[in-house]
Amino acid sequence: MIEARTAAVVRAAEEPLLAAGVPLMERASFALSRTVLRELAARRGRVAGARAVLLVGAGNNGGDALFAGASLRRRGVAVTAYGVSARVHEEGRAALVRAGGRFVAVGEAPHDVAPGTRSEDDRGGVADVVADARSSDVVVDAVLGTGAHGALRGVGAAVVEGYADAAAGSAGGPLVVAVDVPSGIGVDDGTVPGPVLRADVTVTFGAAKRGLLLPPAAALAGRVEVVDIGLGLGAPRGRRPGGGWVLCRLEPDDVAAVWPVPGASSQKYARGVLGVVAGTSEFPGAAVLAVTAAVRAGVGMVRYVGPDAVSHAVVGARPEVVPARGRVQAWAVGPGLPAAASAADAPVEPDVLAQHHEVRAALAAATAEEGRVPVVVDAGALSLLPARVPPTVVLTPHAGELATLLRSRGQDVDRAAVEAAPLEHARLAHELTGATVLLKGAVTVVVGAGGAEYAQADGPAWLATAGAGDVLTGLLGVLLAGRSADVLRDPSLAATLAAGAAAVHGQAAHAANPGGPVGALAVADALPGVVADLLRRP
Repeated sequence: MIEARTAAVVRAAEEPLLAAGVPLMERASFALSRTVLRELAARRGRVAGARAVLLVGAGNNGGDALFAGASLRRRGVAVTAYGVSARVHEEGRAALVRAGGRFVAVGEAPHDVAPGTRSEDDRGGVADVVADARSSDVVVDAVLGTGAHGALRGVGAAVVEGYADAAAGSAGGPLVVAVDVPSGIGVDDGTVPGPVLRADVTVTFGAAKRGLLLPPAAALAGRVEVVDIGLGLGAPRGRRPGGGWVLCRLEPDDVAAVWPVPGASSQKYARGVLGVVAGTSEFPGAAVLAVTAAVRAGVGMVRYVGPDAVSHAVVGARPEVVPARGRVQAWAVGPGLPAAASAADAPVEPDVLAQHHEVRAALAAATAEEGRVPVVVDAGALSLLPARVPPTVVLTPHAGELATLLRSRGQDVDRAAVEAAPLEHARLAHELTGATVLLKGAVTVVVGAGGAEYAQADGPAWLATAGAGDVLTGLLGVLLAGRSADVLRDPSLAATLAAGAAAVHGQAAHAANPGGPVGALAVADALPGVVADLLRRP
């Protein structure tokens, strides 16, 4: 499991070690240089003769980059460091110059330069920096570190914007390695308030930072490599001493550990029965996709509730499905259903009204004192949500649906706002409704009881296709049905299961057609193999 911390938690872990003289910067810079050397060797075949440009700010990550630059120079890499702030790490700059590297102050020279520590009294302009960076083999982004807040400003912003303009429309370009985080992202919340240099690799120290896992910043971080520099942040989960929630990303072993697996004495009812309310005569396909995913993911039984025409389509596609009411361990409701109409809207078709009635009945079961069961709520069923529900109810909106849900609860929110700060709005929806919230996207964010927060990025971009959400609803329903008693005892488990479903959903999309387009039904059909591979892991 990847566990990401806030910047404050990481700094609190660093402080006593720094006071004790532990060489954290030496460890970080060594790891950074090793990563850059490895990447250069992979790209060029050899390291000697490569050119590196360092973009260096005032923070400790600027020092990491300067010391790493000295190591690169000793390996035959031509290194130029551009200082984009009034101050840079003096010892790091001196080390770079002693190793034969070049330091250039962009704009006004730093005013705290010790005599003899700069190879020449250089001044560089933004256009010069951009041109040099674009023609190099690797650019190291160390403008801002984890202590920064808000957007890039000043020279750093001008360089990043100029680089983006120069790169627009051109293929290739140098490798970009970010030091700790891509400069300018929201370190704790993943927001992108201004220009950011998109990284191919981010080398982060001590622990992953939350913003590296969260959208939209996650898309700018590239491959994230976490380097252990001895902070001791690896084991505990939940709220750590000193505050700060842990944001988690499940890996395959974590998903396998929570997957409901039948034993030798299991029978279909004990394995979990999932009730599905989905589809109308206008949109029967959503019901077929949801029940197909449930069957293919290994539920004990699916009970389908819906119009006769849809029921015939469902049973025709999946003869295992039982088209009758009965006892269930979880419900999955909403795929293919329109939102509840207002009084001013056009008359609603009878089968839609009937399906809305069934959704309300399932939601009543979710809040009952006795016989309570978990429920997945998707699509049109979100408009039928009561004012408050327990966290055993899991909502699965996309950004537009979440904005609509929040507006119905008095919040002035649109889709763009949700996409700009997904975790913030998923957390707000959890607080307002009580439900566990799975916000779908390229990075799927989950917020649940007890401060549980997850960010999963397992699927290809091809997964953004019609019906994929219906498959996810059926898949998540399987996990809630199979672990129903456990979820009722520990509602925070609903968030873990939701994150697990998102992970398997994404993996199934990859398996359905590696590297190419997929349809929702193909994703559902890939589930048995993905689950089997998951459970076969040592």
